[in-house]
Order: sequence, then structure tokens, then C-alpha cells
Amino acid sequence: MDDDNKVIAEARESFGKGAARKIRAAGKIPAVIYGHGTDPQHVTVPAHQVGLLIRKANAVLDLQVGGKSQLVLVKDVQKDPVHQIIEHLDLIVVKKGEKVQVEVPVHLEGESAAGTVADLDHHTLSLEVEATHIPENVVVSVEGLEEGTQIHAKDVELPKGATLLTDAEALVVNVHTPQKVDLGEEAAPAAEAEAEAEAPAEEAAAE
Repeated sequence: MDDDNKVIAEARESFGKGAARKIRAAGKIPAVIYGHGTDPQHVTVPAHQVGLLIRKANAVLDLQVGGKSQLVLVKDVQKDPVHQIIEHLDLIVVKKGEKVQVEVPVHLEGESAAGTVADLDHHTLSLEVEATHIPENVVVSVEGLEEGTQIHAKDVELPKGATLLTDAEALVVNVHTPQKVDLGEEAAPAAEAEAEAEAPAEEAAAE
């Protein structure tokens, strides 16, 4: 594990919205640690450090709780929808070598054939991987792919040791030619026709 992932957590004694506000005002985030048959542990963690670490999907933190080291997977991040401030974290205890189920982002690489676009239908794939070897993403190359090419989940090259949980037939990438619809040209004749239809009516009214 990377030392950058070491986070000092402090036990949390006070609860409720008011307490949570005070915790955040002090530059910390309330969090709960679940897992492995233990009672949930309520802690606080440093907001700035953890905020940077969890930019990466499926971050694993090396929590220092009461002098003991504990690996945890960031399972759920609750954010204030307006200010995007992290309000709460759910952390799951993991052990080295243990398999966990995670959603891993799909990253497209390259450019499909001229005139085509590659649409990403599945932005993430569900994988089972080792807790301490969670990939940041899975890369799918669309370089030079022709119209009509489809890449399904089973076609995606997975990192070593990863097992696909998403349906193997799920469509991940669809390469197609975008339909050209020029509303400007189509709309113009229609508008002219309407104007011509209105003109005689106006003339009749004037007489």
C-alpha cells in the first residue's frame, strides 16, 4: 500500500446534524466503518486529505484508528448537492488478498473511423478484484473501428486477477455514424410558406 493513503482517524463521540456541522467546520468529515462482523465504528477523518484521495474511484485508505492500522474501501460518499462538500463517508473494512465487488470506470482510447462516433453505453463495469489491487479504470481502444462495431463487456480486456460481474453481453461501446439533421434549411421553406399564406389574408383584411 502507498503511504500517501495513510489517514489518521479519530473516534467520534458526538452525533446528530449539529455535531456533524461542527466536525465539518473543524475541517473533518464524519465517517462510519463497517465490516467483518464488527460493530460499526464512528470516526472523523481529515477533509482535505481524504477529499483528494477519493477523487480516485474505489479508493482504499490505510486508516490509523487508535494506533492500529485498518484497510478500508470507500464505499459511499454523501455530498451536499449544492456546495459539493463531502458530508459523510461509508467505509468498508477490507483485508489484503480479499476480493471485493466494485464499479470501475470505462475509459475510451483512440478515435474511431472518420465520420463515426463511439458511444459509451456502460460508463462503468462491475468487477470482482483484490481489495488492494483495484484498477483505476478499464481501457477500451476504439482506434479505427468502423461503423456498426459493437464492443460488449465480454470483449473488454480486464486487469490481471479481475473477474467480470456485469452481464457479458452488455453493450459497452457502439460505433455509428451520427444522423445529420439540419433544422435550419428545413425550417426556412416552412416559414416562408407560412408567411405567404398570411400575406393574402392581411391584404383581404385591409380591403
